Amino acid sequence: MKVYTKTGDKGTTSLVGGTRVPKTHDRLEAYGTVDELNSFLGLLVTYVADGQDVAFLQRVQNCLFVVGSYLATDQAKMSLKSASVVTPVMVAEMENEIDRLDALLPPLSAFVLPGGSRGAALCHVCRTVCRRAERRILTLSAEVEIAPELLAYMNRLSDYLFVLSRKINLDAKKDEIFWNNSCK
Repeated sequence: MKVYTKTGDKGTTSLVGGTRVPKTHDRLEAYGTVDELNSFLGLLVTYVADGQDVAFLQRVQNCLFVVGSYLATDQAKMSLKSASVVTPVMVAEMENEIDRLDALLPPLSAFVLPGGSRGAALCHVCRTVCRRAERRILTLSAEVEIAPELLAYMNRLSDYLFVLSRKINLDAKKDEIFWNNSCK
């Protein structure tokens, strides 16, 4: 099987279910941004030293394939496959991991600027790409129904990435950088 099909040369692509849509369609913006996030997470993994954090990030990467396949499926033409369903268990696992990491961290008393270690800075990039993916999915939700579990998962994922950035700095023995609201 060849990697290239030439079917997208005129600016369209096929959804799961066969519907052809422009590559600029809201659906492609949504799952394309999820794919971008997944790529950044792959890079982030190379900066993370804690094996438990690496394992969870790789689980997230697999879950983002679930999110992407959900978004790529034209449910008017075909039913979702079980591998494309975001479950309440996935959301609960994310919440449990946020709570686990948060328990390791000092309480927050100010806004945190992205930075510290390279890993933490990249984690903030992932967080902001995740927020953009969430916005793209919400835009798509005006056209098609999006499962509430998928929306919750993406919202929790950005929260997780914030907490993980703090933990990465803690692990690297780097001070967090707090917002100086005087802009000095």
